[in-house]
Amino acid sequence: MLRLYSLLWWLALPLVLGRLWWRGLKEPGYRRHWAERLGFYGARSGGWHTLWVHAVSVGETRAAEPLIDALLAAYPDSRIVLTHMTPTGRATGQALFAKHGERLVQAYLPYDTQTMVKRFLRHFGPRVCVLMETEVWPNLIAACAGRVPVALVNARLSERSLRRGRRFGGLMTDAARALTLVAAQTEADAARIASLGAPLVEVTGSIKFDVVVPPAALETGAWLRARIGARPVLLCASTREGEEALILDAWRAGPAPAAGALLLIVPRHPQRFDEVAQLAQARGCSVQRRSELDGSAAVAAEVLVGDSMGEMFAYYAACDLAFIGGSLLPLGGQNLIEACALGKPVLIGPHTFNFAQVTEQALAAGAALRVQDGPALMAQARRLLADSAARAAMGEQGVAFSNHQRGATMRTVGLLRRLIH
Repeated sequence: MLRLYSLLWWLALPLVLGRLWWRGLKEPGYRRHWAERLGFYGARSGGWHTLWVHAVSVGETRAAEPLIDALLAAYPDSRIVLTHMTPTGRATGQALFAKHGERLVQAYLPYDTQTMVKRFLRHFGPRVCVLMETEVWPNLIAACAGRVPVALVNARLSERSLRRGRRFGGLMTDAARALTLVAAQTEADAARIASLGAPLVEVTGSIKFDVVVPPAALETGAWLRARIGARPVLLCASTREGEEALILDAWRAGPAPAAGALLLIVPRHPQRFDEVAQLAQARGCSVQRRSELDGSAAVAAEVLVGDSMGEMFAYYAACDLAFIGGSLLPLGGQNLIEACALGKPVLIGPHTFNFAQVTEQALAAGAALRVQDGPALMAQARRLLADSAARAAMGEQGVAFSNHQRGATMRTVGLLRRLIH
């Protein structure tokens, strides 16, 4: 199976590179550092013990922040090589970790062939490979076998992903069995991963609860709120394709959730910023974009499109109520932890299988409410924006819920010590 998988990778490589070039039309970052995706990284820099952390995109990179900070503090003679698959993940890492200077190096993960992965291993010589959340690559794990221990941390696996993994038969079970260590977010995640054959699975909780809100993000949020003024703000965060149309149709169909309310939409993927602005304009909404705001410009439009990267904390800080995207359609949902940590009442759609347990815990704690569709979302928004006491109570429950879940980072570092030493 592994040989067939590798052959398919080589056969698909011209198409993969062509798609990379095509995506670069909208996101120029995809055309940069392309040699790294083939395992070429230029001149070596020695003198460091290297720890390798892989965070595929924005969410995983932000989740990795407390772990990377803790590892660099625990191992002062080491550097971290942080790999990504997307330019947005790389840009997020650059913003988060510039503080570490030369102790953190960023690169793209090579495509999953043993030839390319082995070039990466020879170049950087990592002492450990730490994969964030769901990143199980069969050739990467096979190439590391016997030379670099591999840990899957902050790991999660939904029932849907488990069924998909089992369709690949021995390819995924062999990869799971070759993992040295798994640090899972929940008992349910641990059980599903163990069922694939992973030999050592521990439950550590979610590292995302340990993320510290940057003071600069709160300052940006306060600046944005000053531009908005006293009008109520409904934030729709990390929305995915198809959801914005449902949200905008519901927004336009009934009375506004509150007098003068602002609908703030932050699409998850930056290549869709223009599309979402056009969707709002096509429905007769007045639209402004975050990128158009200068130091004193007021937000006077009905819809504000959050077309910036790395400012999600600021958007949460500026809103009165947050809906978490990826959940109105069967896309699995997104992380609601950041909104809860900032004391914002949360609305979530019916499809949350990627974050099932943490969502259920937030619902049980009274920090979040589930809505079934766009009209129900606007009905709940209308109710909550008119009831400051209810919003405050949900926000307090969110903060308490977040604080109660902290500590996963140090539990994970404790497990990684076994591998690093």
